[in-house]
Amino acid sequence: QLQLVESGGGLVQPGGSLRLSCAASGFTLNSYAIAWFRQAPGKEREGVACISYSGISTNYADSVKGRFTISRDNAKKTVYLQMNSLDPGDTAVYYCAADSSCRRLRTPTTDYWGQGTQVTVSS
Repeated sequence: QLQLVESGGGLVQPGGSLRLSCAASGFTLNSYAIAWFRQAPGKEREGVACISYSGISTNYADSVKGRFTISRDNAKKTVYLQMNSLDPGDTAVYYCAADSSCRRLRTPTTDYWGQGTQVTVSS
């Protein structure tokens, strides 16, 4: 099956950290760029971070630069999003998506999406 599954979300206090995982099955992960998106209720989907198929190139939304780090372990077929210094503005459902390049994922048309994992930042 072609599938991406996110995990690692939960409730965390402001200033805390979480690490999200995006696990792939049904295709060769190292052939795809992977991006993280997030969406809060009533708001548009926002691109958070992306990592190229090679792992050499990464990019981040301005709102998370310096706090979030995207990485990949192709042997484990998993992409990670390390989130530090979380604040309530980071509260959202986080999704991962796969396509051939991060450029294509800026306006995503891919069919490869995960189901999302909830991140709630609250005191």
